[in-house]
Amino acid sequence: MNVRRRSSAAALAAIAVIGAAAAAPAAAADPSSSPSASAPSAPESSGLYGTADPQYDGVWRQSLALLAQDTVGVVPSSKAVGWLTGQQCDNGAFAPYRADPAKACDAKTTVDTNNTAAAVQALWAVGGHGDVVESALTWLKSVQNKDGGWGYTPGGPSDANSTSIVIGALTATGSKPEQVEKDGKSPYDALLTFALPCAEDKGAGAFAFQPDEDGKLLANADATAAGVLGALGKGLVTGAGKAAGDATCTDAKKPTREQAAANGAAHLAEAVAEDGHLKSALGGSADQPDYGNTADAVVALAAQGGAEKAAKPLAWLQKNAAKWAEQSGPAAYAQLIFAAHATGTDPRAFGGTDLVAELNATGPSPQGGEAKDSATVSAEDAARENDDKDDSGFGVWWFVGVCLVFGVGIGFLLSGRNKKQQP
Repeated sequence: MNVRRRSSAAALAAIAVIGAAAAAPAAAADPSSSPSASAPSAPESSGLYGTADPQYDGVWRQSLALLAQDTVGVVPSSKAVGWLTGQQCDNGAFAPYRADPAKACDAKTTVDTNNTAAAVQALWAVGGHGDVVESALTWLKSVQNKDGGWGYTPGGPSDANSTSIVIGALTATGSKPEQVEKDGKSPYDALLTFALPCAEDKGAGAFAFQPDEDGKLLANADATAAGVLGALGKGLVTGAGKAAGDATCTDAKKPTREQAAANGAAHLAEAVAEDGHLKSALGGSADQPDYGNTADAVVALAAQGGAEKAAKPLAWLQKNAAKWAEQSGPAAYAQLIFAAHATGTDPRAFGGTDLVAELNATGPSPQGGEAKDSATVSAEDAARENDDKDDSGFGVWWFVGVCLVFGVGIGFLLSGRNKKQQP
C-alpha cells in the first residue's frame, strides 16, 4: 500500500522536525475509572502528555493528544511526536507502553490493535512518518481475523470496538476497509455481526461489544458509539454528517452498514434523551454519569445525523465535563475536543473552558506557539476533505477502550469502560 501523504502546514512542520525516539499510551473515561492526571513523570522533558503512570494508557493518551492538537491547528512538539514513534515495535505494532523503547519487543510485549490503530491516526495526521504508519498498517492487516474483524490482542475474538478503531485507521490513511479482507470477509462484515436487531426488547439497534458466553448480544453504549462511527467508515476525528430526520430503528433482513449506523444512533439518542448523558454502573455502586462515553456518543450522533442530533449531550458536557477532564488528563481533553469538532463548537470556549490550552498544558509546548491562524486551519480542513473524497468518501475517527477485557481498567478511549449491558 502506498500511504497517501497529506499536504498540510501541520504535516510539513512535523516532517521538518521529527526524528526522535520515545512513545506513549492511551485514553480516559469515567472519573472513577480514569487514570489520575497527577502522578510521576515530567512531560516537558519526556515528551509524554499527562503525569499519570503510563503503564496502561501511554500510547493511547499520547495518540489522542496529538490528534486533538492537529485537529485544532496546533503543531505538536517534535519531542511529543518522537515519544510516540519511539514506542513502535520492529514489527510495526504498538503496546500500551514500553518503559525501555531501546529494548526490542519480544513475545512478552503485549502489543494490541487499539493502541496501534490510534497511533496510526495520530501520526498520519501530524505527517512525516509514512514509514511508521505503513509498518503499523501492515501489522494490523497481518492480525486480521477470519471473520474480517479484529480483537484487542492478536488472535483474540473480534469485537466491535477494536474493529471500528482499525477501520478508522484504514480510512484515515486512504485505505478502503471494504477491500481489506481475510477469507473473503471485510471489517464491515464483522462489525455488522455485533448489531442488535430492532426487534430486541432491550437495546434495539445498539451494538454489542462481543457476544456473551451464551452467544447473546447485549447492548453496550461504548460499543454502539464505536460501531456507529466504524459502520460509517469514520475515524476518531470527524465532522458532522448530513442532517437527518428523527432517529428511528428500522429492521432489515440484512441491514447495510449505513442502516446499522442509523439504528445505533437511534439507540444512543434514546439513551441520552432523559438526562443528556450516558450512565456507567460499576459493581455495587449507583449509576454515575459516564463522561467519556457521552463524549463519544456526541461524535457518533453528529457524524450520523448532523450536529443538532448531538445538541443535548453536547450541552450537558459543556456544563459538566470540565472537572472530569481536569481529573482524567490529556485523553479526556482530547475526547471533548473531538466532540466539539464534530458539532462545530469552539473548543477554546467549551462551557467556559479552553480545552486546547488545557490540553497543551499537560505536555511539552507546541511548536511555534499555540496554534495556526484560522485561515490556515480552514485551508487545511478543505484540503483534507478533498483528499478523503478522492480516496474513500469517508472521514476518520477513533475508538476504543477495550483494555477492560484484560482487566487493566482503561476503557474506550481506553479508560475503564464498563462492558456490562448499558441503556
